[in-house]
Amino acid sequence: MSVIVINGKTYRYNGKISIVNGDILVNGKKVENYEELEKDQKHINIEIQGEVEKIDVDVCDTITVNGNVKNVKTMSGDVYVKGDVEGDIKTMSGDVDCGNVAGDVSSMSGDIK
Repeated sequence: MSVIVINGKTYRYNGKISIVNGDILVNGKKVENYEELEKDQKHINIEIQGEVEKIDVDVCDTITVNGNVKNVKTMSGDVYVKGDVEGDIKTMSGDVDCGNVAGDVSSMSGDIK
């Protein structure tokens, strides 16, 4: 079991994390909804302690994984992985800083380290 911290709230989980249209889902179950926030005030920061299978986020400010991950995909947001990536990392707009990557890393408008 791993721990995810989303904007200061802690959740325990196994499996897949998704953020779609402001809804945060862990294994397909909604854990928090940000619809009530103003769009210009919507800040989502995700920090994961431990292993995670897949992260699929449409928009966030940062994703930080303190462990290994298989795949990470985001349309917008910086991605920091302190462990290794077994698959791919893809972000349309954001920086990527990670350990070893077995697959591909891509960012259309961001730095890759």
